[in-house]
Amino acid sequence: MQVYGLNIELKNIPSLDKGYIPMAAFCRAFEKSAANGKDIVIAVERSRGCISRRCCKIHGTPEMAQADKVYVERMVKMLLWAYGGFKIYVCGDDDMGKYIAETYCLGGARDFDADFMANVYERPFEVVSLPLAEAPAEKSGAQAVGNHWEGCRIGFDAGGSDRKVSAVVDGESIYSEEVVWFPKTTEDPDYHFQGILDAMKTAASKMPRVDAIGVSSAGIYVDNRAMVASLFLKVPKDQFDKKVKDIYIRAAKEIGDVPLQVANDGDVTALAGAMSLNSNEILGIAMGTSEAVGYVDPDGNITGWLNELAFAPVDLQDDAMVDEWSGDKGCGVKYFSQDSVIKLAPRAGIELDEKLSPAEKLKVVQAAMNDGSEAAREIYRSIGTYLGHALAYYNMYYSIKHVLLLGRVMSGEGGDLVIEEARRVLADEYPDIKGIELNLPDEKFRRVGQSAAAASLPQIG
Repeated sequence: MQVYGLNIELKNIPSLDKGYIPMAAFCRAFEKSAANGKDIVIAVERSRGCISRRCCKIHGTPEMAQADKVYVERMVKMLLWAYGGFKIYVCGDDDMGKYIAETYCLGGARDFDADFMANVYERPFEVVSLPLAEAPAEKSGAQAVGNHWEGCRIGFDAGGSDRKVSAVVDGESIYSEEVVWFPKTTEDPDYHFQGILDAMKTAASKMPRVDAIGVSSAGIYVDNRAMVASLFLKVPKDQFDKKVKDIYIRAAKEIGDVPLQVANDGDVTALAGAMSLNSNEILGIAMGTSEAVGYVDPDGNITGWLNELAFAPVDLQDDAMVDEWSGDKGCGVKYFSQDSVIKLAPRAGIELDEKLSPAEKLKVVQAAMNDGSEAAREIYRSIGTYLGHALAYYNMYYSIKHVLLLGRVMSGEGGDLVIEEARRVLADEYPDIKGIELNLPDEKFRRVGQSAAAASLPQIG
């Protein structure tokens, strides 16, 4: 197919989405075409001066200007949502720098992204253009977070419907409990604080002392502070700023002056996967209400990256489904969540009652799958095709040995079909990518547990 003047050859297209243009295939075709073009560097800066960057080439010619813009703009989008950042550097091409600045600003096409990142990092969002020679150097900032077991530790996991806590002594969980709570529907932040504190006090009472506290919680956390978190969805903005941003820091201080580490629950899931698989370089993807992602790097560390790939691009087709929150199209949430199943069901001939909730619509498709429906199987095969292409794209930004796949979309035979098709597409379309293993959670993973894994987050001393 011809896309922005590039010839993209695809062997594998989702049967229920014939217009799909995978980012990995587009990038490969672009980079081959621009191999003798103009050098540029794109970088993003996040907290503590950490820099993630990519060196690449663009055509730099009038006839390929649109392809260049699409390639760089989508790269910026991926860098922001994979790694996070409040400042974009475009180095080596002032015209491209101007285009990105006009796109990623309030009132621009990507004003959602600019505003979101400004709020996360509490810094004005900006785009700067620099000469190539002045491109900033990479600075990872990765810390040895996770897999620390010495001492007496509290591990807390804040879920949307229940909260879990573990007391862990020298790597052994000696106590754990699970309590039902209702954080997403409660406006009073004192309710959340008291629930967190009660759990921590219970775990502390089971040990002779507390040496460290680790927390797994949905949302985006910077320096242990809650910047964006669905758990506190109903808390008014003024109360969020006053009582929620530092909620885990305040609760931990009630227990004692000990090391605290708060991490996104997706990262802690990936960490638990690393423990169960006894390996690193793990990308965890949970396909449920959204696409939740976590990552453990080659050194076994949680990186501090955002890993919010629900907002990252995977599809370039013009009529790709639009994400209602960000206003952008072709983003992961519409391909690796229950939204994808709901999107594909009518194309497969499965009609869904619009009065049903998204979760109920997913159950209809799962029931059809259990009844042996070939139409339902085709939905999961199409998602598997999406995933095979997307993993090739994610592999450009993450070093991946294992992909741990979770969430209600991956349950049952449908999940097996997704994995089978993704493996086939990776092998057939991207034979140069070797060694990525796709895994479902096993019994060892379930034994590790989210709260126990969270306990291992802080380093003592």
